[in-house]
Amino acid sequence: MTPPLARRRPLLAALMLGVTLLTALLTATACGSPSAAPGASTVKEIAVTIAGRQVTPPPGRIDVAKGQTVRITVTGDAADEAHVHGYDKAADLKPGTPATIEFVADQDGLFEVETHHSKLQLFQLVVR
Repeated sequence: MTPPLARRRPLLAALMLGVTLLTALLTATACGSPSAAPGASTVKEIAVTIAGRQVTPPPGRIDVAKGQTVRITVTGDAADEAHVHGYDKAADLKPGTPATIEFVADQDGLFEVETHHSKLQLFQLVVR
């Protein structure tokens, strides 16, 4: 017999946290790689999870350099849409499946990144 959804939530949240931590570890390792050419544009990897309407890591500001490629990966526990205001970039969220938004940050400013249906702020992107 399938356990009730309430009993699955802690497992799903732990799984999504594990994916986020692994992504952060791999990103930190890749960004510090000595093989990157000096002055080369790096990709800013940003991973966010949503479980029980809680955003991890908690919403804050993330700085990127103008001209830098930004790759946002969002994994949620409900169907929704993640959206980057000002860039009009979006991705459909399916429960438990990572969704990616990638673009070049070519506009200066402060941009909200949020979900549309649940109205959750994921973070603010600062491009300078």
